Amino acid sequence: MRIDPSKHSWMTATETRKLMAALGEGRFVGGAVRNALSGRGVGDIDIAVPMPPDETLKRLEIAAIKAVPTGLEHGTITAIVNGKPFEVTSLRRDVVTDGRHAVVAYTDDWEEDSTRRDFTMNALYADGDGEIFDYHGGVEDLIAGRVRFVGAAVPRIREDYLRILRLFRFHAWYGKGDMDGEALHAAAQEKAGLAQLSGERIAKELLKLLECPNPVPSLRLMAASGVLPELLPYPLQLPRLENLVLIEAENRFAPDAILRLVALLPDNADVAQAVGERLKLSGAERARLEGLAMAREKIAAQLSAADVRRLLYRIGVTRFRDRVLLSWAGSPRGAGAIQWRMLLSIADGWERPRFPLTGREAMVAGVAEGPEVGRVLAAVEAWWLEEDFLPDEMALREKMKSVIAREP
Repeated sequence: MRIDPSKHSWMTATETRKLMAALGEGRFVGGAVRNALSGRGVGDIDIAVPMPPDETLKRLEIAAIKAVPTGLEHGTITAIVNGKPFEVTSLRRDVVTDGRHAVVAYTDDWEEDSTRRDFTMNALYADGDGEIFDYHGGVEDLIAGRVRFVGAAVPRIREDYLRILRLFRFHAWYGKGDMDGEALHAAAQEKAGLAQLSGERIAKELLKLLECPNPVPSLRLMAASGVLPELLPYPLQLPRLENLVLIEAENRFAPDAILRLVALLPDNADVAQAVGERLKLSGAERARLEGLAMAREKIAAQLSAADVRRLLYRIGVTRFRDRVLLSWAGSPRGAGAIQWRMLLSIADGWERPRFPLTGREAMVAGVAEGPEVGRVLAAVEAWWLEEDFLPDEMALREKMKSVIAREP
């Protein structure tokens, strides 16, 4: 089997050709080869070379290609050609592993390098002409949808416990039918090793898993094997997540990993905070996770258009959409689908009206500077919302006068 370069623009791009010519002996490896063979899009392009990093740097310098030593201690250099980054890594063998990191030595033996890779479908190489080099039956496994470790599963996992999560993630994206039995048994046996991993590494794999078209079968396997409770020891809501995945698919909504995580977790602010901290999520991701867990807005499929507009004004389009999708996913399957879609369509066309009064107008009307200004404006704004934003500025000024007149 080979890859036809004429059908893959990433192989024939000027930047790719220039880099491969500069390296001389490079081969594409891993995800680019795997995805090209399986008919999926290719994003990042990784290249392996049978030379140590200092030789790689020399060749890049001769070709006037910018080189950034992003992972030099592991033999990885980022080559940038016309703004396009490529990861170039020297062939390696593991000398020492501790379940998280590895000490490596360089080699010029392609097969030796392939034996340190996690799965057979990731241990595939292709030269610039598309010829495939497969040392472990990776092409056959890829076609069969079988995620299989290179070599025995237990020792491969013990080299890096992140491979447990990668097993379930790759099965979610590429697997067909049952998971490889040896791999699943090894993951269940070695699950305690996940405690050694940093939150950032766990989050990266978990969110990639949640981004796949349907992560639920893999998550159910994780739960049954005891792996998922090691990561999220809470009463999880897999049925709600499953419903959300179906809603997204039926309505052609893009998968949203954070929203899916919220759907999976119990509606508990303390849990959301603990998960955000454990996974070292970004500030924005934590705020969204915790905000949705603490949300008190009541969202029902039968909301009136006026109620929807008031909610949109108070919480914004993004949070409103999140709350609608979570409430929809938490409702009985198929119930109120038309109404839920209608709520989302109102949000899609929403433009937030500007409340025209300011503190200056309140003080001109006789309100003393200070907290009372805010209270008066809040009362007028609340009336404006109840009137569905219809009163104009003149009517609002009159309302403000009446509010001021009632103040003691």
